[in-house]
Amino acid sequence: MLRVTVGAVVIAVVLFAYVLRIAAGDANPFDFFGYFTNQTSILTALVLIAVGTFGLRDRPVPSALTLAWAIGAACLIVVAVVYNALVPGTGSAPPWVSVVLHVVFPVLVVADVATARDRPRLAWRRLWWVFPYPLFWITVVLVRGATDGWVPYGFLLPERGLASLLLHVVGILALLLVAATGVWALGRRRSSRALPS
Repeated sequence: MLRVTVGAVVIAVVLFAYVLRIAAGDANPFDFFGYFTNQTSILTALVLIAVGTFGLRDRPVPSALTLAWAIGAACLIVVAVVYNALVPGTGSAPPWVSVVLHVVFPVLVVADVATARDRPRLAWRRLWWVFPYPLFWITVVLVRGATDGWVPYGFLLPERGLASLLLHVVGILALLLVAATGVWALGRRRSSRALPS
C-alpha cells in the first residue's frame, strides 16, 4: 500500500507543478514534461504503483516490471546527483517540490529496491536495458536544442560547443551505468530468487 501511496503522491506533485506553470502562462507540455526529472518521476511512480498493486494482490512482480523498477531507481539516482551537484535551486517550482522530486523520491525508491523481498534478482546481462530511455531523451533534447533552441538544462545548450555537450552526455551516461550497477547489486543482495536471463 505504501508503494501505491508514494507513487500517487509523486504524480500529484508533478501535476501540481505543471498547474503552477499553467497559471504562470507557461503551459507548453513539451517543455514541462521535457525535463528528465518530470518524465522519470512520473514513469517510476507508475511502475511503483504497479509493483505495489501486485504486492497487494500477493502476486509475483512480472519480469518486465522488475526491470522497469530497477531502471527507474537508477535514473532517479542520476536525477538526484545531477540536480544537486550541477543545477541546485534552479527552476520555477516551489523548493518543496524540488526536494520531493530530487531528494525524497529517489531515496525512497532506492531504499525500496535495496530492501524489497519481492524483487527478484536481475541478471547482469540485462544491465544494458538502462540505456535506451535516457539515450532517447538525450537525442530528443539535442534535436530540440539545435532546432527550436529549447533545452531543459543549461549544460546541454548547443552554444556551449560540441566538446562540452559530449563531455556532459558521456558523464551522465557513465553516472547512469554506475547507478545501475549499484541498483543491480543491491537487488541481488536482498533477493531470494533470480530471473531468467
